[in-house]
Amino acid sequence: MRRNSSAVDPIALLPFIVIIGAMFLMTRSAKKKQRQAAQMRDQMQPGTGIRTIGGMYAVVKEIREDTVLVEIEPGTHALFAKNAIGAVLSDEEFDRITNGPEGGEFDVDTVVPDDASSLTEGGESSDAKLDLAKKGPEDGEPAESAEGKDADEEEARAAESSTEPEAEKAKADTAESKDRKRDEDADSK
Repeated sequence: MRRNSSAVDPIALLPFIVIIGAMFLMTRSAKKKQRQAAQMRDQMQPGTGIRTIGGMYAVVKEIREDTVLVEIEPGTHALFAKNAIGAVLSDEEFDRITNGPEGGEFDVDTVVPDDASSLTEGGESSDAKLDLAKKGPEDGEPAESAEGKDADEEEARAAESSTEPEAEKAKADTAESKDRKRDEDADSK
């Protein structure tokens, strides 16, 4: 008995059916999320608290066709696309988030420094280096040899600090000469 060569084996079609079914389910869930987002944006009214997709909290002042005018703080307004609204919040939730957990205002007078220099104030200067090596009689050395070692280390540090600017200047001169030579080579081509 000979099989018809034009007939397609149903088992061979199974992977294609599974892929098409998965694509259908994914588009369906995406459409459902879009529909929910549109319904949420339709709930917006002037005076409603919102959270943007960037995490900014504001109060809706005016709703336009594709945009929303919001008040971030009294006197500060911003215009957002409707798609940038991440959530429409209930009045209680918006108050809890913007005014703190117990209705108390946040401390907005706190100044955060741009760098960590304020952490070293009151003590040593920020240029001082810490010496973490153990010294003295605890290591089994006599006290006078530890003192002599300290004096030698101070002299070595003083010599290093006086030669550091000279070394940096020499490095800068070398870098300038390399740049000049590279520029000359580029000009000659």
